[in-house]
Amino acid sequence: MTFIGPRTNCGTLWTLVPRRLAAMRLRSPLSSSLRPLLALALCAPLLVSCATARDDAATATAPLRVAPLDTAIAGEWRDPKNVARDAYRHPRETLTFFGMTPTQTVVEITPGGGGWYTEILAPYLRDGGRYTAAMVDPMAAAEGRSRDAQQKYLDDLKARLAAHPAQFDRAELRLFAPKQPSFAEPGSVDTVLTFRNVHNWVAGGTAELYFKAFYDALKPGGTLGVVDHRAKPGTALDAMKKSGYLTEELVIRLATDAGFRLDAKSDVNANPKDSADHKNGVWTLPPTNRHDPEDAATYRAIGESDRMTLRFVKPAP
Repeated sequence: MTFIGPRTNCGTLWTLVPRRLAAMRLRSPLSSSLRPLLALALCAPLLVSCATARDDAATATAPLRVAPLDTAIAGEWRDPKNVARDAYRHPRETLTFFGMTPTQTVVEITPGGGGWYTEILAPYLRDGGRYTAAMVDPMAAAEGRSRDAQQKYLDDLKARLAAHPAQFDRAELRLFAPKQPSFAEPGSVDTVLTFRNVHNWVAGGTAELYFKAFYDALKPGGTLGVVDHRAKPGTALDAMKKSGYLTEELVIRLATDAGFRLDAKSDVNANPKDSADHKNGVWTLPPTNRHDPEDAATYRAIGESDRMTLRFVKPAP
């Protein structure tokens, strides 16, 4: 018997099989009870071949399905300056590590006026989830430079959201007081995210208040994702406040004291080129670049800071 492979035209199947059966009737006196079984045996490889051919054709013509997170990261609405920093901030790997899904309720803490992660998270969560940017209420900040800075952050983020309503129209803003932070109704949030903020709260003496507010906002089993500049183990607290680099030990203690459990660590945002001992602290490096002009090439070669990436969980009862 000649085997018909996947390339055979399946339209000839029903003409080939009767001919084979007729030839076998001439050569061998099969009983009538065996003939249907023989027909099935002859047809089986042909049917499998035809199914394979159809599946191959469907695969070749079907459009490629892009993951929603990849679509958000590649969005044309993103600021080109922000896109250029993907190499240092690794948004896909970071958000995947935090267990993000497009149906979650997510609060991002103080994304700043540029809304670096807002550009990704708001469209990613737009249709199936909920994104909230928690921003400092300018009226709750100290009058003067501090209040002016918080007002500018808020105005810039609002303008950024308004510029692309198709992607950002469902993003929400929540204002909070720095010394009495509250980010959502208790137990209503799947994930709280904070990127490069904890060092500011440590310097301001409010870090414990923030971690308690994270815990209150999250559902049992919810995730707290933290990224921040990483100091060498054993660095003194005063040095951390001055440099902007924090030890993992300190951040883990802040979270666990608030009730969280450390679930996992990742080095996705690690940078072994960063010695974490610069004259002007973390602000010496890009993107702030607080250094002498003649040192620009040196710090550009280092890139952005070495960062810890920690995932905490609010234990379920």
